[in-house]
Amino acid sequence: MFDFIKTMFQKDVNPADIVKKSREDRFMARELINGLVTDFVELHGDRLSSDDSSVIGGIGRLKGRPVTIIAIDKGTDIQDKISKRNGSPEPWGYRKAQRLMKQAAKFNRPIITLINTPGAFPGKDAEAQGQGEAIANSILESMKLTVPMIAIIYGEGGSGGALALATADQIWMFENATYSILSPEGFASILWKDAKRSDEAAAIMGITPSDLLEKHVIDQIIPEGRHHAKIFEGMQDKLDEEFKQMQEMSGEEIVAARRARYRAF
Repeated sequence: MFDFIKTMFQKDVNPADIVKKSREDRFMARELINGLVTDFVELHGDRLSSDDSSVIGGIGRLKGRPVTIIAIDKGTDIQDKISKRNGSPEPWGYRKAQRLMKQAAKFNRPIITLINTPGAFPGKDAEAQGQGEAIANSILESMKLTVPMIAIIYGEGGSGGALALATADQIWMFENATYSILSPEGFASILWKDAKRSDEAAAIMGITPSDLLEKHVIDQIIPEGRHHAKIFEGMQDKLDEEFKQMQEMSGEEIVAARRARYRAF
């Protein structure tokens, strides 16, 4: 068993290296889901237009406790990644997430979100079908939820596409994950008109877990390793512990605490 950590193992870690690792397939969405919950039942569709396979959502049991779990999935092989746009959801993916959030609140189930996305899909059809509105409504619905919600960034946490599922009571990050307003390449292109300076941008953006923990943007860092089962066991225990504490609060207290968290920024 491991303990969650408050600082990174290596103080001199290179942010550019973390960016590269965050984009590797170190952990897969379904592996995480199956490692955290049992009896998972996947639910499909946004009940408005379509089903987005890059957003996996459903119901499972965390140490016997019913929970709703929503994950962004980048895919496995090349065809799967293409069909899921490398983990960039379309509007109906976020609307599916909203539907599951509301369902969780109705049945008093805690929510776990698993995030790995470079950002929401910027395609013409997605924009025409209300991509910005879908992200905004996901954030709004999150702020109204009367049940506990913990967001876990296990790879890339890019822009509003990640924030849509990360407006939670607590945000945890894997040791080699990133969370940022845009990619280092985009930052470098805007600031210096040169995307090749992305490593330099990563160093000054403050997008690593240790930077974000120091600024109180996130709450926990999850240490990584080759023994995934051990990592998942530790996550289960910590999730169960935090949900028990939060469920001692009333729904109104949970909402008030969550809103106070984000007003502090």
